[in-house]
Amino acid sequence: MAQLIYPEGSWVAIVTPFGENLEPDLGVMRDLVDFHAVNHTGTLLVMGSTGEPTTLTLEERKRIIREMAAYCRGRIHAFFGVTMGSTAMTIDLARYAQDQGADGIVIVVPPYLAPPQDAVFAYLKQVCSSVEISVGLYNNPARVIANVDPATIVRLFHEVPNLVADKEAMPSVGQLAAVYDGTGGRLPILCCDSPAYGLVIPTLGLGGRGTANVTGNVHPRAVASMSRPWTRWEDVENCRRLYYELLPLMEAAYAATNPVAIKAMIRLLGFPVGHCRPPLPDPPPRILEAMKRVIERFELRKLYGIG
Repeated sequence: MAQLIYPEGSWVAIVTPFGENLEPDLGVMRDLVDFHAVNHTGTLLVMGSTGEPTTLTLEERKRIIREMAAYCRGRIHAFFGVTMGSTAMTIDLARYAQDQGADGIVIVVPPYLAPPQDAVFAYLKQVCSSVEISVGLYNNPARVIANVDPATIVRLFHEVPNLVADKEAMPSVGQLAAVYDGTGGRLPILCCDSPAYGLVIPTLGLGGRGTANVTGNVHPRAVASMSRPWTRWEDVENCRRLYYELLPLMEAAYAATNPVAIKAMIRLLGFPVGHCRPPLPDPPPRILEAMKRVIERFELRKLYGIG
């Protein structure tokens, strides 16, 4: 069994930069990795939903895994989204990531299919069992239709040794509590930072290990501080204070369908990450203007020495 990596604190889902021809720009992606490595991000998620994986070809995804796994090694831990349209294709890409030296992979229920829970469990277990590296479960029913029920997550945790995280984008505190209780707190739970879900403080309060976020793309230091697990009362006070301070920034990061808003914000911050591939559009001008104002309000370019 490979040495397992357990995400904690701020787990940032980064974008896939595109050049003017809408081809992946891995030079800019390396700049993003460097930015996070020196600004307290704990782990990166490459080609999560924020990385537009469904618009990438298989060869593009393999190139990103191959080059970025090598670049991240020794700089920052990186997990790679490997979900494809079937169990067999997902396993193939998971094994490719392992062969390339990835720290871990992240899997979701394949979108559109809406399988029942028994089939969800079978899929997750087969993918986890196909590799020895760390596997993070990403539960995002808003995007893939099917929720991964707490009983399914708990059963999976008890049957596979390399499940290292439950990345929750399910707006149910009851689900978080059931997973924590069913795993005895041994499966790290990290939550989405969407202010519409409001999961950050409940997750950490229940014993969660951090956030799986997008806002850390533009303010990694503050999000990393907010996302620290609670081990003393000062952590609670710090998290609550930062949550309210960062709320306008989090609202801006989710002002349009992910990753439309956050990619535009990263571009406004000064990284040439390009635009989303069609059919995803740019944010409308009024939202772009609001993003500019919030970036200026937080003085992010000055704070991070950009531009």
